[in-house]
Amino acid sequence: MIRKEPVANKQQIISDYLTGDQTFDALSVKYGVKARTIQTWVRAFRLKQLPAVASSVNHGQDDVRMLKKQLREAELKNELLEEMLRLSQEHTGIDLRKKFGARQS
Repeated sequence: MIRKEPVANKQQIISDYLTGDQTFDALSVKYGVKARTIQTWVRAFRLKQLPAVASSVNHGQDDVRMLKKQLREAELKNELLEEMLRLSQEHTGIDLRKKFGARQS
């Protein structure tokens, strides 16, 4: 007779295998389930987790692209402001940059 394990027990067995240093055989003796069955459950669990991991990796890559774009825009804005300050000083003779260490009046 084939015995169906409750889902909660299945999750506990999978968790014990993934977090511990127990073999399939040791878990088989501990829970009274065939080692091959436990191996099948662990394999199925890992396969189920792969799409979620791949999705988060793709989402992470999208975040990186967006952040790179924002960084490039910020760099261009900084270059523009630096050029405006340089041109302002060239045309007016007044340096608008803050002098660090100068006393405030």
